[in-house]
Amino acid sequence: MCPGVESDKPGICPLCGMALERSVPTGDGDDAELREMTRRFRMALVLTVPVVLLAMGAHLSPVVPLPPGLSAWIQFALASPVVLWAGAPFFRRGLASLGNRRLNMFTLVSLGTGASYLFSVVALVVPGVLPHAMQHAGIFPVYFEAAAAITTLVLLGQVLELRARDRTGDAIRSLMALAPKTAHRLRADVEEDVPLDQVAVGDILRVKPGENIPVDGVVVEGGGTVDESMLTGESFPVKKETGSPVSAGTLNGTGSFLLRAERIGETTLLAQIVRMVARAQRSRAPVQKLADAVASWFVPAVVGVAAITFFVWAFFGPEPSLTHAFVNAVAVLIIACPCALGLATPMSIMVAVGRGAAMGILLKDAEALERLEKATILVVDKTGTLTEGKPSVTSVFPVPEGKALLATAAALEARSEHPLAGAVVRAATEQNLPVSATVSHFESVAGAGVRGMLDGQPVIAGNRRLLADSGVPDLEKLDAEASRLQAGGRSVIWIAKANRPAGLLAVSDPLKPSAAGAITALHAMGFRILLLTGDNAETAGRIGKALGIDEVFSGVTPEEKHAKVRELQARGAIVAMVGDGINDAPALAAADVGIAMGTGTDVAMRSAGVTLVNGDLRGIAGAVALGRATMRNIRQNLAFAFLYNTLGVPVAAGILYPFFGILLSPIIASAAMSLSSVCVVGNALRLRHLKLRLPFRG
Repeated sequence: MCPGVESDKPGICPLCGMALERSVPTGDGDDAELREMTRRFRMALVLTVPVVLLAMGAHLSPVVPLPPGLSAWIQFALASPVVLWAGAPFFRRGLASLGNRRLNMFTLVSLGTGASYLFSVVALVVPGVLPHAMQHAGIFPVYFEAAAAITTLVLLGQVLELRARDRTGDAIRSLMALAPKTAHRLRADVEEDVPLDQVAVGDILRVKPGENIPVDGVVVEGGGTVDESMLTGESFPVKKETGSPVSAGTLNGTGSFLLRAERIGETTLLAQIVRMVARAQRSRAPVQKLADAVASWFVPAVVGVAAITFFVWAFFGPEPSLTHAFVNAVAVLIIACPCALGLATPMSIMVAVGRGAAMGILLKDAEALERLEKATILVVDKTGTLTEGKPSVTSVFPVPEGKALLATAAALEARSEHPLAGAVVRAATEQNLPVSATVSHFESVAGAGVRGMLDGQPVIAGNRRLLADSGVPDLEKLDAEASRLQAGGRSVIWIAKANRPAGLLAVSDPLKPSAAGAITALHAMGFRILLLTGDNAETAGRIGKALGIDEVFSGVTPEEKHAKVRELQARGAIVAMVGDGINDAPALAAADVGIAMGTGTDVAMRSAGVTLVNGDLRGIAGAVALGRATMRNIRQNLAFAFLYNTLGVPVAAGILYPFFGILLSPIIASAAMSLSSVCVVGNALRLRHLKLRLPFRG
């Protein structure tokens, strides 16, 4: 529960006293602490019931009360295993909190149960050391039933809480379970089943209908439809054919195909998602600072209130005053356990991160959730964000002296990661043009294009500004054709060779079918949407108008995107930025919350706080809805925890006694404390059923 605490072996957290959790849950869902606490609770319950019946024997008609002395000794015999064995973890953690000077809920539990048990033992074994003022009806009271019942109820609360915490790992375990244990490997035309850890990069694997794909790779033969919903949240099967990428854990529906393994083991997308989800679940949101600040002084304050309660009742309370003082002080210690306060934020975060992962929304940390809720402006990139990111060359316009324009451009663009570069290379390959020429002095100019040396001559491929900045003359003779192509909504790549204009390539990248619906939904959620793109004004304006984007900025460099985000923030806006390319990374890192498309580059995803696995723009609206619901849930938890302690401590101290004659038994206080934790956990678990699939169509 405490993200800053790490250990290379199992143990107890020195801050909150809970058992340390695995950084990544195991696939079998086995929780040693849950099993141990359940065992202790069951034994404690069996022994506590007769202790309580004996203590209340005089008030229960079916039970014949035993002589007080005999009853006390039987209660001692039954309660001792409950307190000393079943409750031993609480005492160990309470003592550790004192040694660490980080008081927590176990400090109060161990003080309350320890005081009740030790007082009762002294009253039973050596009553002469106690003041006669503590006698009631001529005998010293014992509180074995309170010590045993408190221990049992706290154990019950721990079991319920641990079960709920275990359920928050379901999202990770369900992902881990997707990877098959074996793979069908082909070598020398012989197919063999091998354990997954024996698969190497480059191996050819067969995937049969109805099987989960074992590794990340590329289809090299055959095809089929693959259900990727377990990773992306998208329910529609995706068609796969030769050249299509496939991911580990996804389910092959129809058809059989061969794939070449490209990423295995811990490098697969599935493994990366598991690590990201686990890390995010252990992070804390800024709002947690409030709970931490309160908890830092809350426990010492409660100990002080308990001490004041004891002395007020001892000197001013009715007879037997010392008995009332003792009982009420113990009730204060028990009811004020801040477990609900400590659970309020981390439980909501853990559940929300798991829920997001199930819908293809990956969160780097809890802070992203809080910032998503507050965001007011969304800045979007064009290529790969609003568009499919799968552009194609639609026309080639060489100047009269330009020859083999497409092959020249492809040889240079083959070294680039940009989607437009991929379109050029694909077009050249489809026409059987050579793209393997040796390029030297290659340089990628982010947001502008690429340049290098080909056959001893400088070659440039990019926007008009890159060519102009490189000193290429006579660009104006291509302006008319470039304007015509851009008016049709196409992006234009300018090519120069040997410091002379060589021609233009027109590239078309269709809008994503979901883009219009996503923009509409985001507007309805109160966002102002800005388009920042390095593309030309005509293409950017056409897209902005078609989608109803509020403001469009074209010809923007990566530095200018970064500066624009900073400018918006300087005006007081909380900015969310979505992109998928290397040129978006600076702006993604600068934004209050960066959102990367999972179909984009690794650099963009590392710079962002949120990753949409399937690259669907509608996921942004889902992420915002998740952030808002999570923060609302956290505030509800914190409000309940604060209200519970604000009301519970005075009642336990006896504030109602002068008016209504009501005192709170330590047993009732313990039940109320456990119930408060269960309420907070139950409220957090409601996020598991949050509907993130928004009711709109693209």
